Amino acid sequence: MGRGRFVDEDPLTLALAPPAGETPEQRQVREAAEAEAKRRSDEIDEQIKREKDGEKRKKKPVKLLLLGQSESGKTATLKNFQLTYARREWSEERASWRAVIWLNLVRNVNEILDHLNQEMSESSYLPSVAEPQSDASSDELHVVRKSRTLPPLQYNERHRLLKLRLTPLAQVQADLEVKLGAAATEEYRTPVTKAAPFDPPSKRRALPEFSINSSNGWKSAFDKFRTLRAPRSGSEAGVPRPAKDSEDEIGEVLSGCREDIKAIWDDEIVREMLIRRKVRLEDRPGFFLNDIDRVAVPSYQPTDDDVIRARLRTLGVQEYRFVFDHGRTAGQEWRLYDVGGTRSSRAAWYPYFDDADAIIFLAYLAEDNRVNRLEDSYLLWRSVCSCKALARTQLILFLNKCDLLQAKLQRGIRIRDSVPSFGDRKNDLATATKYFQQHFKEMLRQHSPVQRTFFVYLTSVIDTRSTAITLGAVEESILREHLRCADLM
Repeated sequence: MGRGRFVDEDPLTLALAPPAGETPEQRQVREAAEAEAKRRSDEIDEQIKREKDGEKRKKKPVKLLLLGQSESGKTATLKNFQLTYARREWSEERASWRAVIWLNLVRNVNEILDHLNQEMSESSYLPSVAEPQSDASSDELHVVRKSRTLPPLQYNERHRLLKLRLTPLAQVQADLEVKLGAAATEEYRTPVTKAAPFDPPSKRRALPEFSINSSNGWKSAFDKFRTLRAPRSGSEAGVPRPAKDSEDEIGEVLSGCREDIKAIWDDEIVREMLIRRKVRLEDRPGFFLNDIDRVAVPSYQPTDDDVIRARLRTLGVQEYRFVFDHGRTAGQEWRLYDVGGTRSSRAAWYPYFDDADAIIFLAYLAEDNRVNRLEDSYLLWRSVCSCKALARTQLILFLNKCDLLQAKLQRGIRIRDSVPSFGDRKNDLATATKYFQQHFKEMLRQHSPVQRTFFVYLTSVIDTRSTAITLGAVEESILREHLRCADLM
């Protein structure tokens, strides 16, 4: 009897039983509350299930590395990706490039002034003897030898006044650099035989060019600049907001110097001075002296092409995350890594090789007199091809700056003077690019741990239209390989 009574009085049964003496109205309220609680519980369970299913279906980000030596065009390629496939984010950032472009313009002018100061000083102290003194420095010997073959340039009062009136640009450059971020340091260049990315760094020196050293490159600079120029609230320590921010003031200074900038850039003697010193500012990234009337005004707003051409040097490895809103991979996250190109930065590359979907390697075809860039590209390409960590990584080669190479060939530059193995081949762009392409292909065949195909494109990444077409082909090939590796094909 007692045993049966224990079963009948099961605690769960008693808990679920309606309250004693419950009225029909009370029962209706209770059942409605129970139904609402069940609905909410089911909704939470369904949301958890959707989140779990979403995580399972979530696309793995596409990971793309941009490799190449300094000034090879990595950052311009990255900007082209953003312009082509992440238009919303591009539009939001475009106005922030104004300060960078102004910095580029001011640096152009200040470099001219530096050369002009040196030349005008040297012209006052040229030796009058026919032969140089035995204890003269190499620079002095160069000046004397130059004076024997070319008549000295005749500087005048106009040049002195231009230098004087453009003096404020030194402070403008300093102000812009402070606002965009502190200059960084890097190691000395290693010898040309040490072009591989895994060699240890050597000594350090101050950078001659303003640089950004952060994990996300220009985004850090823009965030800092926006913070500095953000309007202050009226309650902030009772300090009134200035009528103009410093960026407006910089625009006014540039506007006031505009005619003098044009005068010094158009001056025939100054142009001849730059030629003699083998300085070709127009061949470098960040050249805006031909756009003075448009750029050096307070109301200036950058165009897409301006942003692509703008130069903001980056050190180390910068990660940029874009969710593409155009193209075949719309909605897909891409992670692009802009890797510092100087030899001292290459030791930082290795950790980013793991699980990379593809590498775009940019080879700088346009030689200059400071360093044999092509030889450095060969050595770097060989080290990338032979790296076992990259044995299964898709390689894409951009033979970049074909426009500059074509301009040099038209000026009479002979490729064999920089590349003796080029021999007596025809000295034109088609022959040169075919030769270089074959040379890179042969190095891949010889040094790759496994035999593999690779894609090669002739590019000028400051040409946004042709680069967009190239990136379309690149996107398709990377996506195909990405999906294959994810076992989705």
